[in-house]
Amino acid sequence: MRIRGLRGAQRGRDALRSLRQRGPGAIQFWAIALVVGVIAGLAAVGFRLSIDWLQETFYGATDVELASYAANLPWQIVLGMPIAGGLAVALILRFTTPDGRPHSVAHVIEGAAMREGRVDTRAGLGSTAASLVTLSTGGSTGREGPVVLLAGVISTWVARLIHADGITGRELLGCATAAAVAASFNAPIAGALFALEVVLRHFAVHAFAPIIIASVAGAVIARLTVGNVTEFVLPDPTLAFYVELPAFMLLGLISGLVAAVMIWSIFAAEDIGDAIQRRTGLPGWMRPMLAGAMLGGIALAFPHIIGVGYETTSRALTEGLFLWEAVVFAAIKVLAVAITMAGRMGGGVFSPSLMLGALTGLAFGLLATSIFPSVSGTAGLYALAGMGAVAAAVLGAPISTALIVFEMTGDWQAGLGVLVAVSLSSALCSRLVVRSFFLTQIERRGVHVAAGPQEYLMATITVGRLAAPPDAVGLTPEQAERLVGKGAFLRRSDTLERALPLFDRLGVSVLPVVEEQAPGVLQTVGAVTHVAALKAYARALAATAREEHS
Repeated sequence: MRIRGLRGAQRGRDALRSLRQRGPGAIQFWAIALVVGVIAGLAAVGFRLSIDWLQETFYGATDVELASYAANLPWQIVLGMPIAGGLAVALILRFTTPDGRPHSVAHVIEGAAMREGRVDTRAGLGSTAASLVTLSTGGSTGREGPVVLLAGVISTWVARLIHADGITGRELLGCATAAAVAASFNAPIAGALFALEVVLRHFAVHAFAPIIIASVAGAVIARLTVGNVTEFVLPDPTLAFYVELPAFMLLGLISGLVAAVMIWSIFAAEDIGDAIQRRTGLPGWMRPMLAGAMLGGIALAFPHIIGVGYETTSRALTEGLFLWEAVVFAAIKVLAVAITMAGRMGGGVFSPSLMLGALTGLAFGLLATSIFPSVSGTAGLYALAGMGAVAAAVLGAPISTALIVFEMTGDWQAGLGVLVAVSLSSALCSRLVVRSFFLTQIERRGVHVAAGPQEYLMATITVGRLAAPPDAVGLTPEQAERLVGKGAFLRRSDTLERALPLFDRLGVSVLPVVEEQAPGVLQTVGAVTHVAALKAYARALAATAREEHS
C-alpha cells in the first residue's frame, strides 16, 4: 500500500512538472481548466444568489422587480439603506485594501499583463464583499465586475498551488474569467471571448481549448442552479434590413457618445470627490456613506437606480417606457453610477452600461418609428442594439458584448443591426477615451497597458535584476561619482520605464545603481549597461510575441 501511495504521489509530481514545462499545452491543464471553471461558475452563481437573498432581506424584493417595489417602501428604508451599506463598505475596504479603494476588472487586466496572471487575493475578496453589500443596499453598479475579480482570486490561488509560470498563470486567469462571465450571463460563447478579448487581450490558439472548457463548465453550473433561461425576453423583432441599416449606424454613433459621457462622468465625479476630500479633510470611511446618502436621496424619486437595474432594462427592451422616461432615466442612471463609483462603493459597469444602452436605444427607436413608421422596425429592436452598442463601447469589447447580447436574449435575427451599432459605437468611443473604461482606469494610475506590451513590459523589469558589479562593466568609482553628482543614477526598484529614457537622454552606455545609506547619502552598489537593458526588454517582447502567436 505504501509503495502504491508513493507511486501515486510520484505520478502527481510528474504531472505538475509536465504542466509547468508545457503550460497550457499539457493535457493536464485541461483538467485543471475544468475544475477552475466549475469553481468560478459556482462562485458567480453564489454571488448572484447572495445579492438576491440580501435584496429580499433588505428591500423585500429581488432585482427583477426591485424598482417597482422600492417605490412603495417607506422613505426611511430607501434613504437609510444605502447609507448603512456605505458604512459597511468603508469598514470592509479599510481592513482589506491598502488604500480603501475597491479593486475591479481593471486590476484583473493589469494582473494578466504585468503580474503573471495574479491579483491581490486579500483586496480581491474584500472588494467582492464590498460590492456585494453595495449591490444589496442600493448602490447603482453591476455584479459582473466583482464576479470577474472573484474569478481572478480563484485563479491566483490555483496558480500559486501549482507554482504556475506567467503563461500558465494568465491562461488560468482566462479560464476563471470565462467561466464566471458565462455563469453570470448564461452565455458560454461570449464568456470565452470576453476572457480573450478583454482580460488576456490576445487570441492565442493554445488558449482556446482550456478557456472554452472552463466557460462551458461555468455555463453548465449556472443552468443547473438557476435554470436554462435568458436574462431578457423580447417580442419578435422586425428589421427592414437595407432600408433601416443607416438608422442603426446613427444609433451606433450616438451610443458611442453616450458611452464616452458615462466614462467621463465617472472619472470626473471621482476627481471631484478626491478634491473635496483633500480640501475638507474628510475621513476616507465617510466617503461611501455620503455617496450612499446621495443615492438614497435620488432613489426616493427614481427607484430604478437601485441595484443592477434589470427590471428597467427589461422594460426598455419590451417598450414599457415613454420617451421622456427613457431620456430622464438614462441621465439619472449615469449620475447614480458616477456617484457610486466616486464614493468607492465597488461594483462593475457592465450592467449599468446595458441599462443605459437599452434606454438610449429605446429613446432613439421611439423617435425613429414615429418619424418613419412605414420603414422602421420596433423600438424594442433599437433598444437591443443600443444595449449592445453602449456596453461594447464602455468595455472595449465589441465581439464578446455582441455575443452576450445575443445569448442573453436568445434572439439572433436582429444580429445585423446590433453588429452595425456595436462596431460604430466602439470605434467612436475608443477615440474619445483610452480605448475603454477599464483601460482608461488603468492609464489614470500611470500604467500604460492600453498602448500594448511595448509600453507596459518596461514597467515589469526592475533595474535590480540587471545590475552588475561596477568594475565588471567598466564603471570606475570616479565615473560613478560624477554621474551620481549629475543625478544620472538608478535605484534597484526603478524599472526600464525610467532607465531606457534616461539612457537615451544622457547618451551614456552605463549608469550607476545606488542605495541610500543615510538621508541624502547615496552609495553606488552596482551598474546597468544600456545594452543589458535593451536585451532584457527584447527578451520580454519576444516572450510575449511567442505566447500570443502560439
